[in-house]
Amino acid sequence: MNTVTPRRIDQLLSRYAESHQNPVNELIHCVCVPAIVLSLLGLCWTVSPAVALVVAAVALAYYLSLSPPFAVGMLAMSAVMMLILARLPAAAVLPLSVVVFVAAWIGQFIGHRIEGKKPSFFEDLRFLLIGPLFVLGVLYRRWHIRY
Repeated sequence: MNTVTPRRIDQLLSRYAESHQNPVNELIHCVCVPAIVLSLLGLCWTVSPAVALVVAAVALAYYLSLSPPFAVGMLAMSAVMMLILARLPAAAVLPLSVVVFVAAWIGQFIGHRIEGKKPSFFEDLRFLLIGPLFVLGVLYRRWHIRY
């Protein structure tokens, strides 16, 4: 008998999806997760744009180890976010990042309240990095892109 072992990315996304079944929670995540990523990059940007680039590069290396197609998507998303940050007035990045970070996390917890399940990262901190791939996976499935 020939059994196929699921890829690590498929296992992680499957576990993440267990607490993201409600369509409203999924929609909230599709808005709030990218907002959190942008705000985290913004907080790093306020220290130095180089810090934001290093943080993005480390995350991209992890994504590349999981799935090259996801890494490409995250590279594109990171590049757009860095362009947004570069075009903002420097004095606006910190306050905007803090407001977006807080508002997006409130949204996330509202989504999980609707879902009736606690966030995945309470079980495994890796899921803080898997959330953006979950959102990207929603887009990839709609656009019929294999990951």
